[in-house]
Amino acid sequence: MARILIVEDEEKIARFVTLELEHEGYQVEHAADGRTAVDLALERNYDLILLDVLLPQLNGMEVLRRVRKHKDVPVIMVTARDAVMDKVAGLDAGADDYLTKPFGIAELLARVRALLRRRQINAAEPQATLLFGDYVIDCVNRVVTRQGAVLHLSQIEYRLLAFLAANPGRVLTHRHLLAQVWGGQAVENPQYLRVYVGHLRQKIEDNPAQPRHILTEIGVGYRFQI
Repeated sequence: MARILIVEDEEKIARFVTLELEHEGYQVEHAADGRTAVDLALERNYDLILLDVLLPQLNGMEVLRRVRKHKDVPVIMVTARDAVMDKVAGLDAGADDYLTKPFGIAELLARVRALLRRRQINAAEPQATLLFGDYVIDCVNRVVTRQGAVLHLSQIEYRLLAFLAANPGRVLTHRHLLAQVWGGQAVENPQYLRVYVGHLRQKIEDNPAQPRHILTEIGVGYRFQI
């Protein structure tokens, strides 16, 4: 049974979400302010935190920064703001995903399931292979095949695809992807990323104009769908 911490100062929202999560079989605890959230998150072990941005005492961004210094628990940021920079700031601060109020409960539950599934995968022994669609990524030999046929990728294309596939369902910002694939010196050059995502889509998507695997989060980054 996964344990989830809801950090939300609006009691009605917190109660509604708690009931829905409990109905799905999760064990839920609630914090109504930022300081309580930090204390609970550091004292106890949670499988996921649902974290509102606008909170009394400490805002959600500060809660996230303090928790991230000590723990790698998955975090979904929830915000009433729809500004792209708020989403980017949360993801760059260490959030795994985000939701904008008002959100549908079905979408919330889907995001929760995706993050918990990824956490289980990451907790297992390191995978020698990654699978998506009918592709196989051989992480030992750094080879990608589709139904036995080798896909010809450059070194950069392989690194980008492998990193995306290792984080299914997670929103990865432009800055994060650039730092992981090209190194810190490239974080101010998002054009690199757009070019190579385009190359990858041409090679792995049946319809690059309507990608199934590498999905764009407008103004934020990309999400990989298995």
